[in-house]
Amino acid sequence: MRRILGTVLALALAVAGPAFPAPAPGDPEPAGAPASLLRRLELAASGVSTLASDFVQEKHLGIFKTVVTSRGRFHYQKPDRLRWELREPFASGFALSGSRGRRWHQRTGRTESFDIRQDPIMKAVSDQIFAWANADFAGLGREYRIRILSENPVSLRLEPLSAAMAASLDHLRITFSPDGRFVRAVEFHEKDGDFTRIRFVDTVVNPPLGPDLFR
Repeated sequence: MRRILGTVLALALAVAGPAFPAPAPGDPEPAGAPASLLRRLELAASGVSTLASDFVQEKHLGIFKTVVTSRGRFHYQKPDRLRWELREPFASGFALSGSRGRRWHQRTGRTESFDIRQDPIMKAVSDQIFAWANADFAGLGREYRIRILSENPVSLRLEPLSAAMAASLDHLRITFSPDGRFVRAVEFHEKDGDFTRIRFVDTVVNPPLGPDLFR
């Protein structure tokens, strides 16, 4: 479940920009994050309707002192279409279009359809992704303390506020593209020192995407 939630967060960041709301007039600024920077990121991300990107995922496992690397491809189209697939070292992934989806795995040789309304895990995935994609950041923004690591390009550190989340997740590190329209890298740092880094490479913003990608 922890790996799935990590993937959910990475996808949400990739498709929708910052994981926090731009404060309303009179609201206090989130700790460590000036409102002007948050609004700039939100405005930049609002012009993104489709994304296509390769990604490299690196799992740094301290106990083994090794790095496990996998590679894949990611597509997104507002408001409710998504495809996330690993291609190396083995093929697996899922595609969503509205409430209907399909997932596959090379090791098992199985491909199956699902309905997110009847699948709690995939519903959690889709709810998170589409909430971010629709700029519904009010609740998500209260889950993290936001600290700025750099402003050019923007790099943020997000620390979980809830005890349940903080029990396993120490912090996230998020780095945006120079123009702020999408995320270039996400790191998930666990309490035990292990961390996962996902780097999005050769990202194309607003490309035409065929409907077959999401079936």
